[in-house]
Amino acid sequence: MKACIIQPPYSRDTAPMEEYFRYKLEKLAQCDESMDLIVLPEYSDVPCATATLEETLFWHEKFIGPLLDACAETAKRCGALVFVNALSHEKTGWRNTTYAYDRSGALAGKYFKKHLPPLEKEALRLDNSYTLTDEPPYILELEGLRFAFLTCYDFYFYEAFAAIARQKPDIIIGCSLQRSDTHEAIEIMCRFLAYNTNAWVVRSSVSFSEDSDICGASMVVSPTGRVLANMKGRFGMETVEFDPAEKYYKPAGYGNPPAAHHEYIEYGRAPWQYRNAGPGVVPFESDMPYPRICAHRGFSTVAPENSMPAFGAAVAMGAQEIEFDLWPTKDGEIVSCHDATLERVSNGEGLIFEHTWEELQQLDFGCKFGEKFAGLRIPRFEEILQKLGGRTVMNIHVKPLAGPYDPAVMKKIVALIRQYDCSRHCYFMLERDDDITAFKQYAPDIPVCVGHDFSRNWAIVDRAIALGAQKVQLFKPYFNQEMIDKAHAHGILCNIFWADDPDEARRYLDMGIDTILTNEYNLVSQILK
Repeated sequence: MKACIIQPPYSRDTAPMEEYFRYKLEKLAQCDESMDLIVLPEYSDVPCATATLEETLFWHEKFIGPLLDACAETAKRCGALVFVNALSHEKTGWRNTTYAYDRSGALAGKYFKKHLPPLEKEALRLDNSYTLTDEPPYILELEGLRFAFLTCYDFYFYEAFAAIARQKPDIIIGCSLQRSDTHEAIEIMCRFLAYNTNAWVVRSSVSFSEDSDICGASMVVSPTGRVLANMKGRFGMETVEFDPAEKYYKPAGYGNPPAAHHEYIEYGRAPWQYRNAGPGVVPFESDMPYPRICAHRGFSTVAPENSMPAFGAAVAMGAQEIEFDLWPTKDGEIVSCHDATLERVSNGEGLIFEHTWEELQQLDFGCKFGEKFAGLRIPRFEEILQKLGGRTVMNIHVKPLAGPYDPAVMKKIVALIRQYDCSRHCYFMLERDDDITAFKQYAPDIPVCVGHDFSRNWAIVDRAIALGAQKVQLFKPYFNQEMIDKAHAHGILCNIFWADDPDEARRYLDMGIDTILTNEYNLVSQILK
C-alpha cells in the first residue's frame, strides 16, 4: 500500500485563508494513480485559526463543497482511499468529522472526534452529545482492512488505546492540528500508539513554518514503533509504501509464545488499581477466590428476578457473582429473563423469542413481584453490561433454543461482552453439548460451565471432561461426593444450584463445592463472612 500524507501551511490569523485552501486543492490535484491512501489534516475546511463558531462556519460554508468534491474526485481519479477532516452538521449539531471516501469516490464512513478540547466545546459550541454514551471505538472496514481513527486531542488519551487495540485495527488514521506540541512529542505519541495497538499510524497535520519545531509532524509509523516518515515542519506531501497486513509479535514475557503487545498487557491488566471506577472493579473471573456465593437471578428475594434492581442489590452487597439468563427477541435483541414464557414474570403472554423488543417494552415485569415494582421493564443484556460490567463475575446462562443455537445470536452475545471489556469477568453456562462446542469454538477465551441435562442426570461431570469445559453447574439432587472429587481431579470447578438455607450451604462447602447459587444472597453469603 502506498500512502500519501499532505501537510499544508497554517496561520494564526485568517489573512491567508484563501491561499492556504487553494494549496490543499493543488496537492490533491498532484496525487496520482500510484497512491492507495491519501490523508489530509484536521479542519481542512478552515485552513487558518478561528475563534468563534460564527467565524468558523463562514469559512466552512465557503470551502466545504469544493473540499469534499475534490476529495471524492481524487479518490475516483487515483483509485485511492481518501480521508479528510472537516465540520459536518448532524441532527444534534455541528461535529468535528473525518470523512472516508472509497476508491469509487463514494462516502464510506464518518468518524466523529471522541475528545473535544475547551475550544471546541465552549468557543465553537460543537455537539458532544455522542461522546457521553458507552460506544466502542469506531472501526471502518474497507477492502478487508480495519481502519480506526484518532483526531488531534484524541491522541492524548492513552487509556483509550487498549480499547482500540481490542478491535484489532490494521491502520489508524490521524487527522490533526496539535498546534502546541513539539515534533519530538508528537512522534512519541504516534510510536506509542502504533506499538500498543499493533497497527500502522498514518497522521496528517498542518505546519506553522518549515523552521518551527511545533505543530506539523505528519508521519507514518509501523506497528513496531518505527517511523517511516516524519515531515516535521515541511510543507507539501510525502508518500510511504508499507504492507498493512504486517504486524509485530514479540514474546509475551520471557520464554512465552509471541503475541501482540496489547495482548501481553491484557494478560496482566489490573484495572481496579488505577481506573476511575477502580474500587468498584472486582478481580477477573480467573482470579476471584473460591468458595463463592452467586446471587441467582440477582438478589431475587428482594426485587424481581433477572431485573436491574435485583442485580444492583446483589452487587451493592458485594456479590462475587450474579447469575442471569439470556434469550433473543424476535428482532435479534438480547434480553434477560429466566422463563421462555411471559406469564409467570410479567403481564404478557406467549414466548419471549416470538416478541419483538418493542413489544416486550410494553409489558410490566415488576407487577407480579409486588406493587412497589410495578412498571419495571425487561432488561437488555447490553444494559447489564453497561451498568455492572467489571463490578462482579457474571454467570451467564444462555438459554437453549430449539435446534442448533443461531450463530448470529451467539456472535452478538460475544460481541457485546467484548464491547464492554467483560471477557475476563464472565463465563457461559450452557446446557446442550452442541451449544457448548459452538461457544467454545467461537470464543475460546471465555470459560464455559456445563449445565444439567435431564436426559442424562448423572453424566454432567463426564460431559464436562469430554467437552473440555472449565466448570459444571450441578443440579440437586443429581450429584454426590464422587462426582465433585472427579471434577476436581480433572481441574473442573463445581457450582451447585441451589441453596437458600445456610446450613445446607455449609454442607455443600464441606463437600468441596466451589460456588453456591442462592436466591437468599444476604442470608447465605454470611457463611463466608
